[in-house]
Amino acid sequence: MTSPKPVPPAWRSASPVPAGASAAKAGATPRILPAALPDLPAELRRPLPLHDARRYGRLDDQDQPRRAQTEDELDTLQYGVWDDRVYDCRNGQDASPLPVSGLEQFAPDNPVRVFVADRGFLVFDPAASLVDAFRQYMQRAVDESCGKCAPCRIGTRKLLDELEALQRGKLTDRSLPTILELASLVAESSLCGLGRTCTLALAAAIRHFPEVFAAEARSGAVPAAQPGMVYVTAPCIEACPAKLDVPRYIDHIRAGNPAYALGVILDKYPLAATCGRVCVRFCEQACRRRLVDGAVGIKMLKRFAADRGYQAGQSLFDKSRIRTPALAQKKRVAVVGAGGAGITCAYQLLRKGIDVDVLEMQDKAGGMASVGIPSYRLPKDVLRAESEDAIQRLGGRLCYGRRLGQDYSVSDLFSQGYDAVFLGYGARQGSLLGIAGEDPSADGYYSGINFLRAVHDQVEYHIPFELKGEVVVVGAGNVAMDCVRSAVRLGASKVHLVYRRTRDDMPADHEEIEAAEKEGVVFHCLNNPSRLICENGRVTGVEVVEMRQTGTDSRGRSQIESIPGSERVVACDYLIAAIGQQVDRGTLSPDDGITINRYGCIEADPDTLETSRTGVFAGGDCVLGPLTLIHAMGQGAKAAHSIVQYLSQGHVTVQPRQRMQRLLASNRLLATGSLNRPLARKNRFTLPELDVAERVGNFSEVEQVITQAEAYFEADRCLRCYRIYSVITGAPLEDAVPTAECA
Repeated sequence: MTSPKPVPPAWRSASPVPAGASAAKAGATPRILPAALPDLPAELRRPLPLHDARRYGRLDDQDQPRRAQTEDELDTLQYGVWDDRVYDCRNGQDASPLPVSGLEQFAPDNPVRVFVADRGFLVFDPAASLVDAFRQYMQRAVDESCGKCAPCRIGTRKLLDELEALQRGKLTDRSLPTILELASLVAESSLCGLGRTCTLALAAAIRHFPEVFAAEARSGAVPAAQPGMVYVTAPCIEACPAKLDVPRYIDHIRAGNPAYALGVILDKYPLAATCGRVCVRFCEQACRRRLVDGAVGIKMLKRFAADRGYQAGQSLFDKSRIRTPALAQKKRVAVVGAGGAGITCAYQLLRKGIDVDVLEMQDKAGGMASVGIPSYRLPKDVLRAESEDAIQRLGGRLCYGRRLGQDYSVSDLFSQGYDAVFLGYGARQGSLLGIAGEDPSADGYYSGINFLRAVHDQVEYHIPFELKGEVVVVGAGNVAMDCVRSAVRLGASKVHLVYRRTRDDMPADHEEIEAAEKEGVVFHCLNNPSRLICENGRVTGVEVVEMRQTGTDSRGRSQIESIPGSERVVACDYLIAAIGQQVDRGTLSPDDGITINRYGCIEADPDTLETSRTGVFAGGDCVLGPLTLIHAMGQGAKAAHSIVQYLSQGHVTVQPRQRMQRLLASNRLLATGSLNRPLARKNRFTLPELDVAERVGNFSEVEQVITQAEAYFEADRCLRCYRIYSVITGAPLEDAVPTAECA
């Protein structure tokens, strides 16, 4: 048998670092001397720039410090490189705490052996194969490369070939220098975020620990594939509560295929055109393009894909496309509530061939979006097509006028033969201001949600509702903005918005705030209502007190205090309290066996959405409190995943993707920093709108459709900031949820 080739002299390690010294400390000699790389170009002899401060999402010094690792955790790290710092604990050289925590166990009784990311790699088990860990990582880079630039398309493929050669024991004098040279070329020449980051950890590993690769190749004992997972994501994906693959659907729009883009969206939820109109855009807040010239218009592109691909979308809402159900035995699920959470949960279950009945207290689907979002933002035919029509076309049943806690109980549903129940009944009750003289029965007093229901009935059913006089809306969220803008359209002579903090502290979407200002709403910031004034049972005004800033709180909002003697009265004929909603505490009874918290919300496991009662899952506003439509949709999809596992196995486990997402979030591995390359400015496209004069007297949709050319222009601004994260574990990770076979 041929003896393995010796390690090439050019790749011998430098002298070991003395025990107790850190190889990464300032002024320390690098572990691999540049002089030991005579075959490499001069630019490769310098340390490959992994991540300097604020690069690729590294946290700034002023960000919150990370938890220091315990002594036991330090003992598990063997070696690695993170943020261009070398760690080597194999001989006790380095005992510095890592900037990453939570890597002791990826799953119960399943330790992390190797973790690879764009910012570096960490090895916790010296017996793990580093060659195979990077082979799996690079295989995913090859699979994810869009192919539009040669460095990424060809370079990642060549790197994979080189790693596979090492795995087969083929080591030459040029193997490791070639890998390092290719890794640098791909990182510095690729056009998108994936190509510019997917080789950084490999380059660091080759530069600082070449002997590990050489020893593995010589041994001929590199495993074919170690257990673990490779996870691809981006800042915009992780910011989205539904984890929608934003760069993927933008790629399809850029390629001129809006129907394909819609397919990516519909894989997560059916409310594509709805979300493209009313989403609060967490993805855009995380978009790295905003560091240059403004975030990509992700929401407008979603709407474009949904509107253009509408016919294709309708064809996907078809039960006949499900050839083989996910479950061998027929199962029935009751979904309580036809809002964002319930519709998305039902949609995902129906796609897997499971029978679903949706029980809704209203006479239509859509939840609060159907009555609480005005038509100038969300035409009701759009919502109807993606909720009621979609569920019925997929074979689901919608049962209207059925109220939980009044017409049936959770126990009744199980008695009727349902195998699982999802609770998504939302938070439908308005909140009081809690001020002196407040009388909800006074003529002219409305909660925000009751006011918007009256607006809906006027627009959709022509039930008379006209505002004569001045209106004061208290609050600064999206519901408050819907109220003030609707009041303008209903003929109010003047509309005021009262908010106790500053304009910058307003939680509403900034586009909604700007639209309200354009439409003539008067903002009274740093004013807090203190007393409602009524005469003869009718609202006549509200007393407010001026506030002043005293600092900022832990959430970055202004800390405020009242200014003594600054009280004044704002005369008005209507007072609308738009400060949030509550869950109806009468929906559940103790006999249902479901634990609720002190706010009236259901307690559910955040990873699986299981409640305290077996077979009952819950999500959306009834769990989270009043949040957003996209939060509810994300929870509905997560619950459907858990329900399928429960129906197939009788129990629910946390899925590997969720564990990786938690790891990324807790360590802020995708925190937005500065870009590492120059980019020409390409300003965001401005979405066309109806002129203010055209829109204030009616409820016509304000935002207009963009053209194919405009969509391409905006999509081309996307930087494809994909990042790859890989973990090698001690035992296989299984996502044990069965899938359906669809046409």
